[in-house]
Amino acid sequence: MEKAYDVLIRNLCEHTALTEEDLAEIRALTLTVRDFEPNEDFIRQGDKPEHSALVVSGMVARYHLLAGGGRQYLAFHLTGDLPDAQGLFIDQMDHGLSALGPASVAFIPHRELFAAFRRRPAFGEAVWRETLLDAAIFREAITNNSARPMQARMAHLFCELFYRARAAQLVRGDRCRMPISLVQLGETLGMAIATVNRTLAELRRSGAMDLREGELIVRKWRELQRLGDFSPAYLHLKRKSPPKV
Repeated sequence: MEKAYDVLIRNLCEHTALTEEDLAEIRALTLTVRDFEPNEDFIRQGDKPEHSALVVSGMVARYHLLAGGGRQYLAFHLTGDLPDAQGLFIDQMDHGLSALGPASVAFIPHRELFAAFRRRPAFGEAVWRETLLDAAIFREAITNNSARPMQARMAHLFCELFYRARAAQLVRGDRCRMPISLVQLGETLGMAIATVNRTLAELRRSGAMDLREGELIVRKWRELQRLGDFSPAYLHLKRKSPPKV
């Protein structure tokens, strides 16, 4: 379980100062880890959860399920994220969560979390701040999908995910795992598959990035950042230096 505690602590410490007593409280939680296959749901729209999820490894997606069976992807979550912290405060989930590639997810009982919040308010504030950071990402996604042209829209998403992966220590050199299919990209960015292919080809020709076999490769960070009109301020991370690629 040490790995699961460590990734949660590293993530929360990106935006909140926690004491050794707070960290001990986190390490005392009961974490049940499960492995999931690509595209396997672990929270469904309409569920009434009694546990919160922590991404231990891999990448997961938050989505709305549409009446016709299609999906609108709302956000992506990396190692250390609490993708359903909102479930602590609502009775019924209004979205689903699924693994993208293979992923490990830890489940933490709500009753233990609420008890820990009462004993260590700073820990509760950190999890509350997670929900506010999610909201900031949602706001940026709305702006991205409604106000930016196609190439900037896709470049911005790649910038965000690469920047967050770097903060989570998931970047190796100029690349990180990103098991997003072209169909899922379209369902995230509001693009038809033909537009996804065309836009991705344009970004590849720019020399700024590539996406192959589940890996995002950033060759020219500043150029990709320019193409995506990307500023990381909305992510509110303490590590503000740009990726060195």
